Amino acid sequence: MVLTIARQLGSGGREIGKKVADKLGIPFYDKKLITMAAKESGIDPEIIKTVDEKASNSLLYALSVGASNIYDSYHEPPMPMNDKLFLIQHDIIKKVSVDPCVIVGRCSDYILRDRSDCVKVFIYADMNYRKKYAAEVYRIADEKTEAVINRIDKSRANYYQFYTDNVWGDIKNYDLCIDSGKLGVDGTARVLISYLKARGLVDPVQ
Repeated sequence: MVLTIARQLGSGGREIGKKVADKLGIPFYDKKLITMAAKESGIDPEIIKTVDEKASNSLLYALSVGASNIYDSYHEPPMPMNDKLFLIQHDIIKKVSVDPCVIVGRCSDYILRDRSDCVKVFIYADMNYRKKYAAEVYRIADEKTEAVINRIDKSRANYYQFYTDNVWGDIKNYDLCIDSGKLGVDGTARVLISYLKARGLVDPVQ
């Protein structure tokens, strides 16, 4: 079983995924994928962080090759760093998902879309909840919180659409969409575990 989590900023998606992974005793992959990508590629981790979950900035490049063609190779220049990173993470996600795990973001739901044991989840919440969560967890100044949330969500949506040709947050792309603002982080994690048990994908006694 692999659980993939797409999330709006401030919905607590990362923390929820970590709690599910800890409860089930399985690996959790989020920013850890950056370290793994750096090790695999030899690219400076700080450079990788600047392009992580961002679509290619080169419009001309995107138009010339088409999003689907970036899968062909990430070894030949002049492929943008964003695309190289996506392909490296694509390969890593395929490798780590051989074993049960939780993966947050990075188009993992799309990359593993053909697997019947992959549960694809989207976590969202209303803006008031997300602003409070972001201010507390990410220490974003209150007057800037909503603007930062909108900017990062837009970046994630562009990234997802560029590399998958699908719409980020569209319910058709997920098995389950949960409003974490109604349940909180702990409550949402419990619901996800109950859902996995109901699907017969994890031990019911866990």
